[in-house]
Amino acid sequence: MDLFNELKERGLIYQSSNEEAVKDFLNKKGNSFYLGFDPTAQSLHIGSLLPIIFIKRLETAGLRPVILVGGATGLIGDPSGKLQERSFVEFKTIKKNSYYLKKQLSKFFDFGSIFCKGKVLFVNNYEWLKNIYFIDFIRDIGKHFTISEMINKESVQKRMQTGISFTEFSYMIIQALDFLNLYKKYNCVLQVGGSDQWGNMTAGIELIRKKLSKEALVLTMPLATKEDGSKFGKTEEGNIWLDAELTSPYHFYQFWINVGDNDVIKFLKYYTFLSLDEIDGLKKVLASEPEKRESQKILAREMTEFVHGKEVLNRVEKISQMIFYGKIKELNNQELKEVFSGSDIKTTNKFNDMSIVDFLVSTEVVGSKRQAREDTQNKAIEINGLKIQNSDYVLSKKDLMFEKYILIKRGKRDYHFIVIK
Repeated sequence: MDLFNELKERGLIYQSSNEEAVKDFLNKKGNSFYLGFDPTAQSLHIGSLLPIIFIKRLETAGLRPVILVGGATGLIGDPSGKLQERSFVEFKTIKKNSYYLKKQLSKFFDFGSIFCKGKVLFVNNYEWLKNIYFIDFIRDIGKHFTISEMINKESVQKRMQTGISFTEFSYMIIQALDFLNLYKKYNCVLQVGGSDQWGNMTAGIELIRKKLSKEALVLTMPLATKEDGSKFGKTEEGNIWLDAELTSPYHFYQFWINVGDNDVIKFLKYYTFLSLDEIDGLKKVLASEPEKRESQKILAREMTEFVHGKEVLNRVEKISQMIFYGKIKELNNQELKEVFSGSDIKTTNKFNDMSIVDFLVSTEVVGSKRQAREDTQNKAIEINGLKIQNSDYVLSKKDLMFEKYILIKRGKRDYHFIVIK
């Protein structure tokens, strides 16, 4: 199967500007393409992982990636997918974030300053946009865009009711200029991005056609969503980050383990490098023995190793096994620190001499005292591996690990991590 058709089989092609031309492009080794990331945070998150893996697929197939960090566009703010104006980020913050993103992306790609064998080119659009005079920009670039065309772009249409500033309105022109610059300098004929970038990307096609009389190409991948249509990669506590300091590898691994049966095969196709035949085999196992959660385990292993490495994967699998089998007290202090870190950890200073019922309600493990009593009476609650037998149980310091940690397990897979301050 050629690259284009494999991407299609995996569900990774959402739109293309010219399917036959894109197919021919992808099947010729040495062709260069680009994909951009705006440095709006210190770390990328799971929403960025699909593009990273997409780039890796194309690089492995022999194409040459150019990865762009938006040191300039990050100062403007992309209106795509936003109902309100973005808050401006300070220049020093964007500069710092750009540095961190390059460092993070270098875990997945071997960067070089020029195109050469085995190297991926890393560029920052601030380097060419910082020297453009406003009058030159308006005369030489702005004249190629009509207001009617820009207003008809989906990213702008969605903002017409709530309002869009000239700053964000101009974002697509600046992204189009990036495409033009990379086309001329590195022969990047193809731009790749998420489906929400279609309007910005096709603006680049038009600019290249008008300025150079050449055909450029764009290819979008779908945004990762769950079966219910909600965004994949977020929890109630927020983003799942690729930075181990922001989302611990243990919780990163657990996020993938908890992917639903109705989504896991799709995400195996999206995110892993397993062959389609291997994934089809896992689909059959899922249908016949869903309780084994074999597909989720493999997805979690593949993603944790890809992002954090083999050694970290081995560690978090050990931790997960200990917790699953109620052996949390066998974990050392360092392992517990990893478990009890991240945005989904709750803290409290109310603990000693508190009834289990009150503690479950105060830490929001359950919504009511009635539910807490039912759970304890049904022996559905464990505290640090100890199954609670009745609702009269009173907590004390002996229930803590290392004088501060409590893991509450409710049912089979509902875990709550509490740090006592």
